[in-house]
Amino acid sequence: MENYRKGRNHEEPLTQETLQIKNLPEKILWMQVRGGSKIRNLLEYALKTFPENKVVVWTGFGTSVGKAITCAEIMKREYNNVLHQVTKLAYRNVEEYWDPLIPDMDQLVVKRKLPMVHVCLSEQPLDINDSGYQAPGDIVPYTGPGSSQPHSDNRNYGKHREKKKKHNGANKQNNASSSSSNSAVNSNK
Repeated sequence: MENYRKGRNHEEPLTQETLQIKNLPEKILWMQVRGGSKIRNLLEYALKTFPENKVVVWTGFGTSVGKAITCAEIMKREYNNVLHQVTKLAYRNVEEYWDPLIPDMDQLVVKRKLPMVHVCLSEQPLDINDSGYQAPGDIVPYTGPGSSQPHSDNRNYGKHREKKKKHNGANKQNNASSSSSNSAVNSNK
């Protein structure tokens, strides 16, 4: 690739028809998240304008998929988990053009399919029979690695701190007993 310079990119255009989410109203807030987007700025705008629209769609593709999901989850939490959610996964076609540095060479076109996510949040239910539908407050339990049982809601997140405290308490007792034995040795001299 040392004989080529990266040229333009051509991305498949996104339209409301390509969202694959059924029963969407015409007026929605569509947040297209990019790699350089700041989560704080995206959420500030979305939270400010959501009451007018009542429906927001978070879209991210490629490296911004995680950022789009994060924005949707934070927004759900800000609305106390009362929003209906529909999630769709897709691919977005991107063509990268590489221009030759040597005149006799041909231009290269690299075609890639980037993963894409659409997370639709709404105050009103959209299509509850949709495979990507999640009702408000519907939390899917996480099963840890190597575990077939979901974690309970009353998890003890500070267990490692408790062990450390117990360990420090044991050290204090050991130090106290060793200092008293040292004083006993010193008094016998």
